[in-house]
Amino acid sequence: MLVLDEEQTRAALPWPELIEAIARMFQSECVMPVRHHHEMEVPDEESATLLLMPAWVPGRYAGVKTVSVFPGNVRRGLPAIFGTYLLSSGATGEMLAAIDGGELTARRTAAASALAARHLARPDAEELLVCGTGRLSLNLMFAHGTTRPIKRYRVWGRNGQAAGKIAAEARALGLNAEAVADVEAAARTADIISCATLSSTPLISGEWLKPGAHLDLVGAFKPSMRESDDEAIRRASVYVDTRAGAIAEAGDIVQPLNSGVLKQGDIKAELAELVSGAHGGRSHDAEITLFKSVGAALEDLAGAILAYETVTGRK
Repeated sequence: MLVLDEEQTRAALPWPELIEAIARMFQSECVMPVRHHHEMEVPDEESATLLLMPAWVPGRYAGVKTVSVFPGNVRRGLPAIFGTYLLSSGATGEMLAAIDGGELTARRTAAASALAARHLARPDAEELLVCGTGRLSLNLMFAHGTTRPIKRYRVWGRNGQAAGKIAAEARALGLNAEAVADVEAAARTADIISCATLSSTPLISGEWLKPGAHLDLVGAFKPSMRESDDEAIRRASVYVDTRAGAIAEAGDIVQPLNSGVLKQGDIKAELAELVSGAHGGRSHDAEITLFKSVGAALEDLAGAILAYETVTGRK
């Protein structure tokens, strides 16, 4: 069985190939059951959570991502989240690979955003603002830079020092990046704004979005969380990775639905419809677009298959 650590997983998932692999998987016959969510008791501290996300392409590959969230790990100096992807044959059940789940998740999440931006952002988008200073920040920069001619990268975070560190890392890797302190000013000039935070209150106001802007919302994965306000929903053409996931889990969609600002019929399309051409995506240069993702198990499977086939040379 192939075992890939974080660095090996990163090397096996180059951006152009990963974006295309996810696009193909959205057009495939992939089966994606609802994710499993289990609470696990931990004596004398907060309960942990176990997430299981299965998916398979009949007769080809099957896989499941296991993710554990242990809030008490902060007191141990350990990460709160650990994950592994287990890939097996869809024909025999033979276990093929164990792949680092954290790196796989970070890269496929950013790749899905870039795939959406390929259909929704202006073709001449040159300025990207990333809100958030976590693991996804650099990944989003490189992924979006794969599908659009980004020349200027800006990073904002509540912790200015952390934003500066991310910008410095990006510069060291060859990107024209800088940290910014004024999120409103940066948002008003950005062609693409990509948010990857755990915010429970809106970070981006729709009033700030210039004509033609694309708003990419990656974080805020619970109904109680939110990265955009009602005005962003009102002004934008709204798209999601999957309707089922977004209307159940994404606060940026759930809250406007509950308040009546957004109706389910207002959601223009999900990612599979954009990829297949069933929906044409951006309709004109001045259109403001919004993409909300909550993650889909088929994206993990696409990445795991790509990593396995890249390393082994098997198809």
